[in-house]
Amino acid sequence: MKDFELKLENFAKLAVEFGVNVQKGEDLIINSPIEEPSLARKIAKAAYEKGANDVIINWSDDYLTRLDYKYKSQETLNNVYEHIIKKNEYFYEKRLANRISIYSEDPDLLNGLDQKKIAESIRERSKKMKKFTKYTMNDLVSWLVISIPTKKWAMKVFPDLDENEAVEKLWDEIFKTSRIDTSYQKTLENWQNHVNTLNEKADFLNSHQFDKVHYKSENGTDLVVELPKNHIWMSADSKNSKGDKFVPNIPTEEVFTAPKKTGVNGRLVAVKPLVYNGVVIDEFEFEFKEGKVIDFKAKKGEETLKEMLDSDEGAKYLGEIALVPYDSPISLSNVLFFNTLFDENASCHFALGKAYPTCVKGASELSDQQLNSVGLNDSLIHEDFMVGAKDLEIIGYKDDKAYPIFKDGNWA
Repeated sequence: MKDFELKLENFAKLAVEFGVNVQKGEDLIINSPIEEPSLARKIAKAAYEKGANDVIINWSDDYLTRLDYKYKSQETLNNVYEHIIKKNEYFYEKRLANRISIYSEDPDLLNGLDQKKIAESIRERSKKMKKFTKYTMNDLVSWLVISIPTKKWAMKVFPDLDENEAVEKLWDEIFKTSRIDTSYQKTLENWQNHVNTLNEKADFLNSHQFDKVHYKSENGTDLVVELPKNHIWMSADSKNSKGDKFVPNIPTEEVFTAPKKTGVNGRLVAVKPLVYNGVVIDEFEFEFKEGKVIDFKAKKGEETLKEMLDSDEGAKYLGEIALVPYDSPISLSNVLFFNTLFDENASCHFALGKAYPTCVKGASELSDQQLNSVGLNDSLIHEDFMVGAKDLEIIGYKDDKAYPIFKDGNWA
């Protein structure tokens, strides 16, 4: 138990000092499940000790979330109260508050409910809150996504264990894949070395400025992705509008950029399930033409996948292309997490929907309407899905000259 407490303390300190990198006098917003408050409390303590001005915690409850979608009217679900908008305006526009989201949703949370009702409410609320997405998508503020075990999530991942054992096992996997040690100094060293390694990969890709990349795998993936001019491959760390470094995801194994919106053609087959709106989508694939999804299918969750693609016009286009080696620590764990934060870092992946403006030089200063002019997609959604098969080959092309990037699922 002593080791667990040390790791939990170090996880919280890492989130504050290395994740969002809270500065003296700044505010921190924490979104956390109420089922397991221990990490949120330790993060709040670490933030105040670092000199934070205020820590605001927004608690969520899966049980109440399901009740809302089951019993509330569509009109009520679609509504965003004015005081919520004002609160976001205050903390993001006036205070530029840091944000930590502890993402630990039950993968089957909304199974059996009306998916059209859920999709409409999420779409309508996203429209009303869209102006606030730029604060994270454009890296105006420091933000971080991490996870903690909840009982239903742990039982989904480890169904053969009893509840307590499953939670304990999931904690072990989170600490391991998040590079958390009983020594905080060792934890920091782990992360500094890891970030340096990922930055080297990004520097290599940026130095080549590939015109396009070609994905091929025996599972049927055969996709050509054009890249925008002046694209930027990013890795673990970013800088906010004040110039402070932060790390948006713990864990992270990816190097990523944005594809040219209209430059995606071919077939793309997913290799892991996707959890979207509390429903598991599995064994799915897409056909792209000039950037747009023109056909798709899924053996499980196809109705939910359709609702996701119908979120808006931009949901049918890609917004992110990310490279993750097949032998990443998360992949080698052989654990299917049913949680995008972890599963996307076990596999090369793409995201449908909005592109990060930071992935093209100068695009962060553009309006949503102007993003199209530099080849970037805009949407209400940004949903990652995994495509990194063991035999995945990725070839980069510059002026028709081929460069191997991935071979047999790993960096070439």
